Amino acid sequence: MLEVRNLSVNYGQHRALDNAAIRLDRGEIVVILGANGAGKSTLLKAISGICEGKVTGEVTLGGTDLTHMPADQIVEEGVALVPEGRGVFGELTVRENLTLGAYGNRARDEEAANLERVYQLFPKLIERGGQVVRTMSGGEQQMVAIGRAMMSNPQVLTLDEPSLGLSPLLCKELFANLKLVRDLGIGILLVEQNAKQSLAIADRGYLLENAHIVHEDTASKLRADPAVQAAYLGAGRQDDRPAPKSGEAHADPPARTLPTFELRPAAQTTRSADAVLGQSVADLVARAATSDAQNVANRRQRLQSGQTRQARTSKPAIDTAAHGDRLTAALHEIEAAAARARRNAHRTR
Repeated sequence: MLEVRNLSVNYGQHRALDNAAIRLDRGEIVVILGANGAGKSTLLKAISGICEGKVTGEVTLGGTDLTHMPADQIVEEGVALVPEGRGVFGELTVRENLTLGAYGNRARDEEAANLERVYQLFPKLIERGGQVVRTMSGGEQQMVAIGRAMMSNPQVLTLDEPSLGLSPLLCKELFANLKLVRDLGIGILLVEQNAKQSLAIADRGYLLENAHIVHEDTASKLRADPAVQAAYLGAGRQDDRPAPKSGEAHADPPARTLPTFELRPAAQTTRSADAVLGQSVADLVARAATSDAQNVANRRQRLQSGQTRQARTSKPAIDTAAHGDRLTAALHEIEAAAARARRNAHRTR
């Protein structure tokens, strides 16, 4: 259905994509794997007609050449892009975003049917129809972005890093929804850093390295390939410890690699506090206890004399004066200790 042949993109002297060739059939999920800067987003932009670089090669959909078409005409032919970062209209509601997806002539006659299809895939959007999109979570905004693209009635849906910024739970839900979109007969071309989950739902995959397509295979074979596992699935990583000798297991890390802490006697800790506060911790505790006891006695006296009649008929007032006095005193003591420390430091210079 979608065929890309000898597709190259140059940004000035920089070759971002070099003679790329891929294909996508109806009702198929194809994933493009590659490191940052390999050319994955450039590939999708070139297919969708929004690439700012110089594009050469050929992109066809069902035999129709899309290479030099403007972006709006490519959408009319049946290719919809969900860009990286979602690209939703944050100040508009969910329903308004979805309606904008059906602006083209291709989708207007099928707007009601497409909207029903979107709601079947993302039931949460039904109850959120009047909500402003910028107030939604990242996962919900991604639903809106995919739904808006589907409102254009596409044959091919291309997605650039759809799981970016989503929690693991929302990622799982996203990929499950993409399988449902495939079941509708829509071809999905997926650029995704989450290689494990994307290969789990994909039919085939391509590896893109340094602007070149270097490998193509079924998703199951790519998952089992040791090189792919090491590069994209996190397999084969070892820590910095040397490999164990034959018949030996890894030893525990040596004790010197763990952080150590000096444990001081309680008396020494108390003397350090005395030096900072200017008096013993016991004295401070006694002062606080005496102050609390005095506060309780004062409150009881006011209650007995009827001074808190209004407080009893409404929300009880909180007496913060004593707490403020203790805080002020402590701050003064800390400031005095700091001043003494500065003077001592000056004398020892």
